[in-house]
Amino acid sequence: MNTIWTQIITKIVLNRKEALNADGTFTKYQLAKGLRELRIMAFANLKDLLLITIGIFSAAFGFKGFLLTNHFIDGGATGISLLISALTKVPLYILIIGINIPFIILGYKIIGRTFAVKTALAISGLALCVATVTFPDVTKDPLLVAVFGGFFLGAGIGLSVRGGAVIDGTEVLAIYLSRKFGTTIGDIIIVINVIIFSAAAYFLSIEIALYSMITYLAASKTLDFLIEGIEEYTGVTIISSHAEIIRTMIINTMGRGVTVYNGKRGFGKSGESSKNIDIIYTVITRLELNKLNTEIEKIDPNAFVVMSSVKDTKGGMIKKRPLKH
Repeated sequence: MNTIWTQIITKIVLNRKEALNADGTFTKYQLAKGLRELRIMAFANLKDLLLITIGIFSAAFGFKGFLLTNHFIDGGATGISLLISALTKVPLYILIIGINIPFIILGYKIIGRTFAVKTALAISGLALCVATVTFPDVTKDPLLVAVFGGFFLGAGIGLSVRGGAVIDGTEVLAIYLSRKFGTTIGDIIIVINVIIFSAAAYFLSIEIALYSMITYLAASKTLDFLIEGIEEYTGVTIISSHAEIIRTMIINTMGRGVTVYNGKRGFGKSGESSKNIDIIYTVITRLELNKLNTEIEKIDPNAFVVMSSVKDTKGGMIKKRPLKH
């Protein structure tokens, strides 16, 4: 293997998890395994970058093509930015960064460094796009502005979440407050948005506030369609011949609790089987799903993974331990 690639694989992958041989080197098998993991990591990061980039342009189009010229707002941090911009004439791109800084710091504390870095870059990219890219003013019809402005904004937020970042920090605040007060994330988001739309009705007009609620509904439904609800947890069942390694990875890398069931294979690619096998079950948040899939693929690309939505959880490790990314 090329010396440069060997050094890259050793530094990025193997030094963190593989033991050196007696002569201070890695075997060809270890290097090949490291190369495979490096390819998986590179593909995952490239996919995340693409999703976040598309999300940034979609959200910016929603802002400048629909909402800004009509003074309509959305919920969450983007809604606060739009409201302050309409009242003070402060450029939106400055407010997008300033208002989201506390949420980035909070995300670093409760989710992790990677998530915070991705979010900071995504929000900075959105602000740069809003400041420099020109979009056409699509329509003046208030209903079309509300619906399609919300659609493109929600699509942008949803694509960014699927890329492992957020361009609206409200969800991070909602996760934190739900853990602190024992309520659901959805309830926290509703309370925040009631305050925002009440302020819009008072400072702008009731009509704009009502249209802004349509914008929020369109954005939230688009977001739900793309990521099936950020406020929902996801139950993940994993069937693999490398169950013990995956169990250790979920505990040490993801920082999550697991339940292991004793099961028996029934029928699969190799036909009927009565072999005993461990079945792993864990509950994670939507923001961690991309990370978990990547880690599982590193260990066993043939693992059978079943995901199902979980409305909320109580007890266990899901709310007590910080998220890792």
